[in-house]
Amino acid sequence: MNNDNPFHQWIRLEQPRLGTRVVYATDEFFGAKERLIDADEPVWIEDKYDDHGKWMDGWESRRKRTEGHDHCVVRLGIPGVIHGFDIDTRYFTGNFPPAASIEVCQCDHDIPGEDAIWRPVLKRCNLAGDAHNYFAVDDGEIVTHLRLNIFPDGGVARLRIFGHVRPDPGLLTADASLDLIGMQNGGRALCCSDEHYGSMHNLNLPDLGTHMGDGWETARRRGPGNDWVVFELGKPGVIEEIEIDTAYFKGNYPDRAEVRGALVTRVDDLASSSEHWPVILPVAKLDMDKVHTFRSELQDAGQVSHIRLNIFPDGGVSRLRIRGRKT
Repeated sequence: MNNDNPFHQWIRLEQPRLGTRVVYATDEFFGAKERLIDADEPVWIEDKYDDHGKWMDGWESRRKRTEGHDHCVVRLGIPGVIHGFDIDTRYFTGNFPPAASIEVCQCDHDIPGEDAIWRPVLKRCNLAGDAHNYFAVDDGEIVTHLRLNIFPDGGVARLRIFGHVRPDPGLLTADASLDLIGMQNGGRALCCSDEHYGSMHNLNLPDLGTHMGDGWETARRRGPGNDWVVFELGKPGVIEEIEIDTAYFKGNYPDRAEVRGALVTRVDDLASSSEHWPVILPVAKLDMDKVHTFRSELQDAGQVSHIRLNIFPDGGVSRLRIRGRKT
């Protein structure tokens, strides 16, 4: 896990599994624009070449021989508020852009037209080659599109967009049962005890896990206590069903699990305060590689805004669903 990321507490909005796409690029001669948001980490393959030259794992334009600069446009799968970027130039050494800027807009079209109102959220700044380039953003507006400008040309391995989602409120009706912590519904993992092998942000992804690394997994606990993760619901609600999926975890699934929840007005020190929240799912036995669904076992905690999943003593969980009605 990359512990140097200053924006790890936020969701990666650029993930294709959320529906995000790179919809336009001025040039992609050396590297396809879609690689810019590939979920996998960029790689270097020493002797790989294609018809255009050295294969690079990222978006790369040709050397510009005219005035101007290259840019690409990213459409978020789910609208969101942005808190930071990583303009990742790994493996681009003599061919990275020396500078970049980012603009955003709100638009209903796939590719914003000439009348789109773009506003800067990251002014032109210098980039380092073969490196993570992290930039904080102080902006509270909901956006649907981003325009990455590179000056004047070159290659970027990955663009990571950190923030929180803001889905269409009309989709979150009070009558419908929905996944209250689902990333697509505004839910977010806030903190956890450990994520040595797998990120807490995998737990509430909208799709199913694809392998053991596509979940939340802690290191083997050698001391007392247990591992845990705390979530903020997209909207406060009443919980009707809990699903704990241990897909692909066979020799390393948790032995037992418990869910607690509360209507939280202050988010100070959630790590310790959440230990004492009311129990929603009493401690339940888990099995390997299985979807566990709990309904009759749940205790009424009323309206909750946050939940805590305790696993005993440690291990891996692929997905967590907290289904209910928003209030």
